[in-house]
Amino acid sequence: MKEQIIETIKVMPCLDMKDGRVVKGVHFVDLKDAGDPVENAEFYQKEGADELAMLDIAATVENRKTRLEWVKNVSAVIDIPLTVGGGISSLQDIELVLQAGADKISMNSAAVANPDLVREAAKRFGSEKITVAVDARRNKEMPSGFELVVSGGTRPVGKDAVSWAKECQNLGAGSILPTSMDGDGTQAGYDLEFTKAISDVVDLPVVASGGAGKLEHFYEAVVAGGAQILLAASVFHYRILSIRAVKEYLRGKGLHVNL
Repeated sequence: MKEQIIETIKVMPCLDMKDGRVVKGVHFVDLKDAGDPVENAEFYQKEGADELAMLDIAATVENRKTRLEWVKNVSAVIDIPLTVGGGISSLQDIELVLQAGADKISMNSAAVANPDLVREAAKRFGSEKITVAVDARRNKEMPSGFELVVSGGTRPVGKDAVSWAKECQNLGAGSILPTSMDGDGTQAGYDLEFTKAISDVVDLPVVASGGAGKLEHFYEAVVAGGAQILLAASVFHYRILSIRAVKEYLRGKGLHVNL
């Protein structure tokens, strides 16, 4: 097993974007407004976020590219690393998003449709800039018990999500962002079984995502899930927890975080 406890654990709020606003739903649906992206980004950096994610959740479903002006506006007010995802399906898309101010990109549907894109992107831009998001739902037919889904969680593809994560590492991805459809937005805790299944087969940073609701969930994602980066949305957007509170809690539990 990898030694994760001595690594610096990072906290990463996530701005899910639709129509220029931050939104948050449950199981990827029932979206509610959660504020202005620029105000949220500034707030989270002041609060001590280590990184920030911004996902254009409707881009793939609406068959369009990521809105570059959102990337420019948010990147202009922060200096922590910004990962941008949603509607990124070519090397040119990646280039434009990085030029707009993103430090890393996240891709999902496009990587599944064309795995070579991961390889080519890692070669051209560097592995550290390429995150592959792996969305999954439980399916007993799959060897790992988790089936890969794409298009914002709307389309299962009949592929094992855990073996796909391993394939992404081999293709050159720099990190893996697994999200369990079963846990997203529920605040019932990360899907530890899914997160652990992926962290067991890759040697890359794993971003725990989907379902954080209380302090214990963040700790469990590290010790039981094997994650190094802790992504959350609802608990931060609705001010249920502060980033500082999460970090102090983790530090109190013996994990290494930057306060």
